[in-house]
Amino acid sequence: MSSPEFAIEVRDLRKTYRATGKMPEKKALNGITLKIPTGSIFGLLGPNGAGKSTFINILAGLVKKTSGTAQIWGLDIDEHPRQSRAAIGVVNQEVVADPFFTPFEMLELMAGFYGVPKSERRSVEILTALGLADKKDAYVRQLSGGMKRRLMVAKALVHNPPVLILDEPTAGVDVELRRLMWDYVRELHARGTTIILTTHYLEEAEELCDTIAIVDKGAIIACEPTTQLLSRLDYKTLIIVPREPLTAVPVELAMHDAKLRSDGTIAITFKPAETGIGRLLEKARAAGIGIADLSTRSPDLEDVFIALTSDRATVTATG
Repeated sequence: MSSPEFAIEVRDLRKTYRATGKMPEKKALNGITLKIPTGSIFGLLGPNGAGKSTFINILAGLVKKTSGTAQIWGLDIDEHPRQSRAAIGVVNQEVVADPFFTPFEMLELMAGFYGVPKSERRSVEILTALGLADKKDAYVRQLSGGMKRRLMVAKALVHNPPVLILDEPTAGVDVELRRLMWDYVRELHARGTTIILTTHYLEEAEELCDTIAIVDKGAIIACEPTTQLLSRLDYKTLIIVPREPLTAVPVELAMHDAKLRSDGTIAITFKPAETGIGRLLEKARAAGIGIADLSTRSPDLEDVFIALTSDRATVTATG
């Protein structure tokens, strides 16, 4: 089967949890339409309770959708449930592993579940790629938290799926392991695997993803290439480091969005289209500020994320 244009394609996907006891009805997904291109590293971001896990669990067959359609690798999840779900590997947030199995045994067992013939299994290769070769015969209970998380990735790869969903893959791991995981994600992508990543680490999404969708209250509020999303905010911040720390914002800069920082430096937020850096520096010199150093900062993904979700919260509250 040739590769489809879109690895995942959903139309008007909805999920409503019925009211039970004291719990009211909850709309977890509110008409999501999304196309995830084959061969991409696609970021799915959103605050807690936004609907990301529900979306993933519908694709994985763990939650039944209320309405809408979903295709994985060109296969409808209702018409071809087994084939479509065999096209994805899902790495959940929770570490689920039998403590009395070894990593090698777990991968062999999982490969058997997917019907992978023994001659085609890559258990040792996968464990080696994830830095677990020397632990392949140790019991899972003897592994560190980071190793167990890598083992969850290994389990999702035993059937060589063309689509891999990583749900918070680096939550709770140290910086070094996070970087190792990033490297492996890039390696998988280079081999042709489509990666879908949910993460709370905005730096992670900015570093890895070529396209990002932001989910809030069960709906997609933005879906754009990462660079385009970052360009949404048309401001920059100029940071002036004076030769002598300042104790107040000079009058000459008061009309601008200038803030005194705790270290005596000044941070000025401005729109390049309206105010040039040269003009701000002229005003700083007119105020008698001797400049030792300066730098500019462009908005990052965290700024965009906060702006989009807070704007939506304001609209919801007032509308």
